[in-house]
Amino acid sequence: MSVVGIDFGAQSTKIGVARNKGIDIITNEVSNRQTPSLVGFSAKSRHIGEAAKTQETSNLKNTVGNLKRLIGRTFSDPDVQLEQQYTGAQLCDVNGQAGVEVSYLGKKEKFTAIQLVAMYLTKIRDIAAKELKTAVSDVTISVPAWFTDVQRRAMLDAAEIAGLKVLRLINDTTATALGYGITKLDLPGPEEKPRRVMFVDIGYSDYTASVVEFRKGELNVKATAFDHHFGGRDFDKALTEHFADEFKEKFKIDIRTHPKAWNRTLAAAEKLKKILSANPAAPLSIESLMEDVDVRTIVKRDELETMVKSLLDRVTVPIEQALAEAKLKPEDIDFIELVGGSTRVPAIKDAISKFFGNRNLSFTLNQDEAIARGCAFSCAILSPVFRVRDFSVHDIVTYPIEFTWEQSPEIPDEDTSLTVFNRGNVMPSTKILTFYRKQPFDLEARYAQPDMLPGKISPWVGRFSVKGVKADANDDFMICKLKARLNLHGILNLESGYYVEDMEVEEPVNEEGEKKDGDAMDTDAANGDEQPKKTRKVKKQVRKGDLPISSATPAIEPSIKESWFERENSMYMEDKLVAETDEKKNELEGTIYELRDKIDGIYAEFASDEEKDKLRSKLTDLEDWLYEDGYDATKSVYVAKLDEIRFVAGPIIQRYREKQDAERQAILKAQEEEAAKKRAEQEAKRKAEEEAKKAEEPKQEETPDAEMKDAPAEGEAASENAEGEKQ
Repeated sequence: MSVVGIDFGAQSTKIGVARNKGIDIITNEVSNRQTPSLVGFSAKSRHIGEAAKTQETSNLKNTVGNLKRLIGRTFSDPDVQLEQQYTGAQLCDVNGQAGVEVSYLGKKEKFTAIQLVAMYLTKIRDIAAKELKTAVSDVTISVPAWFTDVQRRAMLDAAEIAGLKVLRLINDTTATALGYGITKLDLPGPEEKPRRVMFVDIGYSDYTASVVEFRKGELNVKATAFDHHFGGRDFDKALTEHFADEFKEKFKIDIRTHPKAWNRTLAAAEKLKKILSANPAAPLSIESLMEDVDVRTIVKRDELETMVKSLLDRVTVPIEQALAEAKLKPEDIDFIELVGGSTRVPAIKDAISKFFGNRNLSFTLNQDEAIARGCAFSCAILSPVFRVRDFSVHDIVTYPIEFTWEQSPEIPDEDTSLTVFNRGNVMPSTKILTFYRKQPFDLEARYAQPDMLPGKISPWVGRFSVKGVKADANDDFMICKLKARLNLHGILNLESGYYVEDMEVEEPVNEEGEKKDGDAMDTDAANGDEQPKKTRKVKKQVRKGDLPISSATPAIEPSIKESWFERENSMYMEDKLVAETDEKKNELEGTIYELRDKIDGIYAEFASDEEKDKLRSKLTDLEDWLYEDGYDATKSVYVAKLDEIRFVAGPIIQRYREKQDAERQAILKAQEEEAAKKRAEQEAKRKAEEEAKKAEEPKQEETPDAEMKDAPAEGEAASENAEGEKQ
């Protein structure tokens, strides 16, 4: 079983896996450590990730990016309208959800953002599975802290359609904090002052600042603030707007009227921005940008900073908000840790450093991969197949949630709303709500402060109907208990309902001065007389039964989800068939050129003139067919054409291989004979050395014959001794 963490970004995605006693960031099919978050469509198949990036400029109207910023939104949301300037495909309404209209398989199709994210996650799943050589199921996915309930539910639905089991949706900066804290061995103990770290994450499209306290084995998020319209793409757009004005004046072209020219300039501006992060000036050059006009210019770093001054003025706002919410001052922060590609911009680093009194900033984490590593750690902690150092993660509620209900006719002064989960409450969290009712009733969950939500997202979270409520035999209220839970994903559910009754129960009373076991003066016990223990009657609520609850939430209907799942599988198989067909087509083309070269080369001596002519004729016919009628043939046709070539070329190739095998066997035999000869020579040399050594050893001296005669035999000596004893 795999343990995978996915940093799902607006521009690109990183995949972390737990293995080899650590976390690795895996590479995709072109060996990149990050995969573009793009989905493209064509007349034959879909193009996802790197393939979509390759054909983005040429297929701009059918390529969709910024998927994370579309999911869980409605088309009418102003934030979605804003995304149109960053997306080439036409955004549209699809059954109340934000989606796109593209040309796919030769006809117009509409897909919701959930379907698009599911398509992309399927690609991420395959990248991880190929690297790990096993099926990928359990994952942790990062989401921005500003994601609402409906956006989080949409992410879970997309993952499910992609065949993934999400163990946790974790906030970006919380994942970063986990990756930071779990590897630290010097964190303070439970009774010591916690280490306070400010995490500043500025990515491609949004900015988050979190204050996190660390103690040994745990982290507590104290406050989180964000600006979801501040990121690297805003710098790119400012540069592109500047170039649009300059090109119009200098080269008499208007890239604002030409989507492909605008997109190419935007891509060039991003590269130039990165160069300016390390250099005081950088050139920009684009050939044949529009109307066959080549453009060239130079931008200085201070010019860029002037262009984005309104952005730079907002750099410290989320930091100030996070500190205020945590009730801390800048000097209370021990470390300022920066992650995200946009934190490389010198002006941003300078502004943050000055805010904290010109303190040094920390870059101990990989700025691009910190979130993915934290996600992988989170997945490993939650997965039963991976053992990780114990580390507790306590996140907080981003938006306060309140419940509202209709007033009971029998309780005229009853409150009809209650904020159950306040901003800053620890998450996950469970609260028990108590109601006194004589009949079924409904509750509605809403965000208490709609103005805090991004864009125009509906504050509605869910509606819950409590069934089975009735008055008791005495026409008294039923005491209803409802369990509301904000789970690991940050999603609200009314998990269960039950009713209780006030009942009198007896419980023992410990009298003052009552003797305890082992008292020396326990005379009654010594005499065997037991005194009855005193009890008292108390009223307690005893659970008597369950209350059914029906829920209505923003999650998509199971039937719709099932149809999208089937559609995704169908498109996946179509893509696979197209890829295999292209592979066979390329194999056929390569085989034609390879054999045409080899028939006059290494195969020449193994074929008669007649066989050569026949093979050349077959290759010419197939080449003509391939570039005329066979350009859009099916996989089976290409396979059949390859078989035709093999039928003609097979005997020639077989003779070549037989000679190769014979030569190989001859070489092996010669090598074996040479090795046997060497072994025999070594053995002979060894024996000769042993004989020489024996010849050099000194011979043992022989005893003279006279001495041998004087020495009595053992038997003779024994008999003489025996005679001596008798005498």
